[in-house]
Amino acid sequence: MGLSSKLMVPTTLFIVLSLSLTITHVQSNGEGFISVQIFEKGLDFAKDLLIDKAVSSIIPLQLPDIEKTVKIRLIGKVHILLSNITINQVDIASSYVSTGESGIVLVASGATANLSMRWQYSYTTWLIPIAITDKGDASVQVEGMVVGLTANLENQEGKLKLHLLECGCHVKDISIKLDGGASWLYQGVVDAFEAKIASAVESSISNKIREGIIKLDSLLQSLPEHIPVYSIAVLNVTFVDNPVLSNSSIEFDINGLVTSKDAVLVSNHNHKGWKGSFSCSSLAKMVQISLQDDVFNSASFVYFDEDYMHWIVDKVPDQSLLNTSGWRYIAPQLYKQYPNDDMNLNISVSSPPIIKVAKDDIDAIINLDLTIYVIDAGQVIPVACISLEISTSSSAEIMGNNLAGSIRLKDFTTYLKWSEIGDLQIHLLQPYFPWWHRNLDYLYQAIVHAEKL
Repeated sequence: MGLSSKLMVPTTLFIVLSLSLTITHVQSNGEGFISVQIFEKGLDFAKDLLIDKAVSSIIPLQLPDIEKTVKIRLIGKVHILLSNITINQVDIASSYVSTGESGIVLVASGATANLSMRWQYSYTTWLIPIAITDKGDASVQVEGMVVGLTANLENQEGKLKLHLLECGCHVKDISIKLDGGASWLYQGVVDAFEAKIASAVESSISNKIREGIIKLDSLLQSLPEHIPVYSIAVLNVTFVDNPVLSNSSIEFDINGLVTSKDAVLVSNHNHKGWKGSFSCSSLAKMVQISLQDDVFNSASFVYFDEDYMHWIVDKVPDQSLLNTSGWRYIAPQLYKQYPNDDMNLNISVSSPPIIKVAKDDIDAIINLDLTIYVIDAGQVIPVACISLEISTSSSAEIMGNNLAGSIRLKDFTTYLKWSEIGDLQIHLLQPYFPWWHRNLDYLYQAIVHAEKL
């Protein structure tokens, strides 16, 4: 295996991949270090998704039975029962969503619905002393239906509470088609039940909206307050303050700081004053997520404090580098004391990486100690330590469904920290480390490969 550590890929992803996003600057506000802003296009997408989900969840929708005694000319009183009234299909012609001080308004208009039902009637006359009955099927077409709701979001102890302020459904017109039955029956059903059927549709759909809001609120309440970040840390995703509703967007602030798994806050490190942030969004914005420096630096401190930022390298592209014979000109004393012995390199981050947001990039400064070990007669012996300071810059962009980015090396310095094998010709080491000196790609790929093993 090329590398070994307590935690390899998570730490490297934090150091390297967390640098690859587009930059903006925002002012820190309160305790929210992650800001999520949903724009008009994102609201439309969410609206269409919710409508499709709502329609699929209520179909088929059973309405309560309707019965009534009506007076039919020339016949007298007739008892009519409509049963098994079922909405089988709903089609939405258009819809819109708006946000503002009044809340979130969602309206679906020009909707149609198809219903099926069973009809049954009975009556008696003075001429015929026994009851006369008949029954059959019917279909109902609902036209011009408008469904709307107004809701609001409130922060309650770090969770989002969804309040339904008002909702309603209005049916403009219905048409009824009876299969079978006398001609008088059709007009009797239309006259007596048209308004009742419309009212039943309006009431049932409104009730389903209320039930749906309760379920959606329950889902919001069940969202976790912390998300595990591998085995040692958690990301605080509790909401901060109430969502901000503007004319075309909704903005949420999330705490966003990383803490150790035992929930001990990294308060021994100073996060105050870090105002830089970066955002990740597409050109045609649906959602924009902005993160302040504090998010990355809090993770940096946790991983460093938990001693997870170190790796053992025992395989490199040029394997001769990990044998003392390859060092005979760089460190003659090393080869003299340990001829043809294998070696490994212990890479340890010596201080928490510092990540700062610049105008167009995210900059990071990473201090490493590279300790050289010789494997002699089964013993692992430390012989020298080289300190490195790596300064990087990164940027990224969203291309379709992919996140593309680059990491650039701004500066790379080394010096000998201590040695048991005399002086090292540090300048001769750089050709052996082109993967560091150019862009850190090897370090990342090696650690990913080691984690897969």
